[in-house]
Amino acid sequence: MRVLHTSDWHVGRTFHGVDLLSDQRTVLQAIAALVQEHRVDVVVIAGDLYDRAVPSAEAISVLTGAFAAIRAAGAVIVASSGNHDSAPRLGAFREFLDAGGLHLRTDVRAVGTPIVLHDEHGPVIFHAIPYLDPEMVRGPWELTGRLRHEEILTAAMQRIRGDLDARPGCRSVVLAHAFVTGAVPGGSERSIAVGGVESVSAEIFDGVGYVALGHLHGRQRIADHIRYSGSPLPFSFGEAGHHKGVLIVDIDGAGSIDVTPVDLPVPRPLAEISGTLEQLLSGHDELAEHYLSVTLTDPVRPLESMRRVRSRFPHAVTLSWQPPVGSVDDDAAPTRPGANDHELVEEFLLVCRGAGADPVESAIIDRALAAALQDADR
Repeated sequence: MRVLHTSDWHVGRTFHGVDLLSDQRTVLQAIAALVQEHRVDVVVIAGDLYDRAVPSAEAISVLTGAFAAIRAAGAVIVASSGNHDSAPRLGAFREFLDAGGLHLRTDVRAVGTPIVLHDEHGPVIFHAIPYLDPEMVRGPWELTGRLRHEEILTAAMQRIRGDLDARPGCRSVVLAHAFVTGAVPGGSERSIAVGGVESVSAEIFDGVGYVALGHLHGRQRIADHIRYSGSPLPFSFGEAGHHKGVLIVDIDGAGSIDVTPVDLPVPRPLAEISGTLEQLLSGHDELAEHYLSVTLTDPVRPLESMRRVRSRFPHAVTLSWQPPVGSVDDDAAPTRPGANDHELVEEFLLVCRGAGADPVESAIIDRALAAALQDADR
């Protein structure tokens, strides 16, 4: 059986205020194309299909379109809810969707109930564990005491092993949305810490043929059979160097696995650049279509800097100012005894941007202060 492992689609997410739905539609359609190209039997999605509990109508349209394209390409879909999803909303009409080849697992009470799929060698057992909030499982699983992710995921795997033990020799795949010890976060994940501890040990999954992990956005290997696929798009500049894609997992008749990373297209690359405003505006032609994080190093903060940067780099999304060391007196007192209002404004500008007011600005300051004094006297 050939399985495509993906996770953390976060449909509906924005990137520094920029709508990513178009980019997400592109990469999800690319996943459907990979399904057809590689003759994938099953696509597993390990949580965080949406970015928020109540997705927009446009986000729902993008996700349902991706599901339809994957099904049309010939693969069955097995997916679980993540910590960003609303499990009840995502799992609505589950029984009807199962009949159409879309198996959504969002209810903690169903943990341990398998999805059984077949190939020419027999059954492959899929267990999709939804994100497990400790307090949400306490009642349904009749658990007591302090609950951390380690305890509740262990309890989930006990239920799953109870099913697998009744099927000796069957090949197995488990989906889980968790932070496994030894993995490295990408920087754009929402913390799932409970009681200060969010990580779980890889030993929890002992005995499973393949573990498809979600939650962390960087592709990584915990063990040969325990892997994160990573998100299909970068969601922070810390992920700019990541290879975004999916994992294709071949499971033979004996349960042995072979894992092949496959990169996805990059709708718009990310880059970080720094320099003076004039340096940036006269170079970096190759970055004109990138999402950019810009750091200006001018000794004096340039006026209208973001507008000027975007005139050349329309997809610049963040801008900061880091003047050379010593060009701004960071220890300068914001006020000095006896300073008048105009002098106080001058000192404020000096501290904030590295230079006082020029003659035009000085005249504007005087007019604003005069108007303020008139208003105060009324």
